Amino acid sequence: MSTSVKSYAAVDLGASSGRVMVGRVSPDSLELTEAHRFANRPVRLPEGLRWDVLSLYAGVLDGLRAAGVRCGGRLDSVGIDSWAVDYGLLDADGALLGNPVHYRDARTEGVAEKVWATVPAAELYAATGLQYAPFNTLYQLAAARGTRQLAYAERLLLVPDLLAYWLTGEQGTELTNASTTQLIDPRTRGWSYGIAERLGIDLELFAPLRQPGDPAGLLRPGVLEETGLTGPVPVTAVGSHDTASAVAAVPATGERFAYICTGTWSLAGLELDAPVLTEESRAANFTNELGLDGTVRYLRNIMGLWLLQECVRAWGDPDLGVLLREAAGVPALRSVIDAGDAAFLAPGRMPERIAEACRASGQPVPQTPAEITRCILDSLALAHRRAVEDAQRLAGHPVDVVHIVGGGTRNALLCRLTADACGLPVVAGPTEAAALGNVLVQARAHGLVGDRDAMRRLVARTQPLTRYEPQGDAGRWREAQARLDAR
Repeated sequence: MSTSVKSYAAVDLGASSGRVMVGRVSPDSLELTEAHRFANRPVRLPEGLRWDVLSLYAGVLDGLRAAGVRCGGRLDSVGIDSWAVDYGLLDADGALLGNPVHYRDARTEGVAEKVWATVPAAELYAATGLQYAPFNTLYQLAAARGTRQLAYAERLLLVPDLLAYWLTGEQGTELTNASTTQLIDPRTRGWSYGIAERLGIDLELFAPLRQPGDPAGLLRPGVLEETGLTGPVPVTAVGSHDTASAVAAVPATGERFAYICTGTWSLAGLELDAPVLTEESRAANFTNELGLDGTVRYLRNIMGLWLLQECVRAWGDPDLGVLLREAAGVPALRSVIDAGDAAFLAPGRMPERIAEACRASGQPVPQTPAEITRCILDSLALAHRRAVEDAQRLAGHPVDVVHIVGGGTRNALLCRLTADACGLPVVAGPTEAAALGNVLVQARAHGLVGDRDAMRRLVARTQPLTRYEPQGDAGRWREAQARLDAR
């Protein structure tokens, strides 16, 4: 194995911002620096909520230019990850047919019930293993049926694959992200042709499947010219669903661990060798998404720090550090909400909606920003607890430690509350897990690092981690959960 240090660019797109990170990797070192960060601002048009994907692409090009400056004009590879489920449609000439629809758009309201009339929910879960979420690609395609855009479309590319196409001119569908469409069979790791046929979805719209680590083309000459990079620069398929990349960078040892990928969403669950497709699993709303090396990300989607982000926006962006210190002084578990409730999915009026939920359940109504913040963080920790407990029970897979990765690692109060709620040690870090996983899959594809365990050992050796031991009375968390269950 080569002992040289190589440079990889990780394009990591989140729901509110994007960034291009530079990873400098050798078999014994892993350094990650930010080359460029840019906003991801959805736009509400008369026809609905849309992603400004052209602005995102411009941000990617600016980021690759900045990454090249850091690396003397030479990158060894580029990888792209983003949020899941959303897509762009291309015509026969490869031109984009309108801006991609945002998963929080209202077009899928009531669509699931129409789908279930053809394929009942239990049957759909048994075939695809995906939890119900109103924005799954399958429901988006059902909502788009009969539209001119879909009628004229010759190709559907998920967001990271769309950006890779613009960079390289080559089309593919990366598997970990494809598994969020509800059109993949998690047992075969291929398309679920039977489900697609019954629902009238043409799988020929999708480009051929790619695995993490597969080559995804070379940067086009025009991209090299615009970014100042020296070619050839390969693009490598990574775990293009950002959660798949983040789980790849969980610094775990052994198999007895749970993970919580925190950010706008909290994705809490286990890494398994096979999907769990039972009716009990469906009723608990667990999903079976695909990960690296034949693994399954068995997890539950929780509303996450979106709840706090929306409140902070409504309050005029106060100092978050001050707000969290004040929240730490608020009595614990005074009021809690269901952090997985789809009622909190849409933007707007979040403080009022949280207060209304507490009032409706007969709990004290939080009034101040500090009280509402404490309600949110207690509720997230409680949701983390329930997800970790349910996942262990449903999968028959006990754990000894919980790893928190992503943006929530910066929130020490949330990490401490999660340890207390779960009654398990929490290891927080790395913060930039998705970008690190992105970089490491590229490095592994080019022979610089070893298997998944070796990747995780390298993360544990090189990235700052913080350990939180559980404290306090576990009975208080059980009582809070009972309050929610009794609603």
